[in-house]
Amino acid sequence: MVIVRPAARFEDVAAILNPSGNERACWCLAYRITSAEYSALRGDARAERVRGLCADEPAPGVLAYDGDTPVGWCGVSPRSSMERLKRSRTMPPLDDLPVWSVVCFVVRASHRRQGVSAALLAGAVDYARSSGAPAVEGYPVETDGARISSSAAHVGTTTLFEAAGFERVRPTDARADRRVRWLMRLDLR
Repeated sequence: MVIVRPAARFEDVAAILNPSGNERACWCLAYRITSAEYSALRGDARAERVRGLCADEPAPGVLAYDGDTPVGWCGVSPRSSMERLKRSRTMPPLDDLPVWSVVCFVVRASHRRQGVSAALLAGAVDYARSSGAPAVEGYPVETDGARISSSAAHVGTTTLFEAAGFERVRPTDARADRRVRWLMRLDLR
C-alpha cells in the first residue's frame, strides 16, 4: 500500500523525475513554464527550477511512497500557474473557474500495474481539495482499450480518470500516441 503526500522534498521528486541524471529530463516543467524558458533551461537549471517549486506553496504535485521510498509522481497545480497550459490552443480552458490541472504521472517500473497511478490521482484530488480548488481537470488519453507507450500514458488515461469520478467534458485537439486527449473534470464543490 502506498501513501501519497505533497511533493515538498526535492530529493524525492528528483528520485522519480530524473533518477539517472539525464541532462534532457523534462522535470514536469513542460506545462509550467513558457516554451522559451523551457527551451533555455537545461540540466541543473531545470533541477533548480523544480527545487524552487518544491519550496513554494502549493507544492508542484504529489508523490507516492512505498514505505520511505518514493515510487510515483503526479504533477498537479492551479491551471493559472501553468504558463503553457494557460496559452494552450489544443487544450483551451473550459471556463473561468480556478481549476487545478493534473498534467503528468510517473511511476517507477517496479511499481507499475499495482494501482499507484490511481493512488496518485486520488492524492492529487485530495491535495487540490485541501488547497481550496473548486474542481480538478485532467487531459488524459483515450486508449480505446489498447496498450499505449509509457511516454503517451504520462498524461493518464480516460479510464483512470473515470474510475476516480472525473467526467468527460470534451475532446481536445491534443494527441498522445496519435490518440485523442480529453478534457475531464471533477467538481469538488
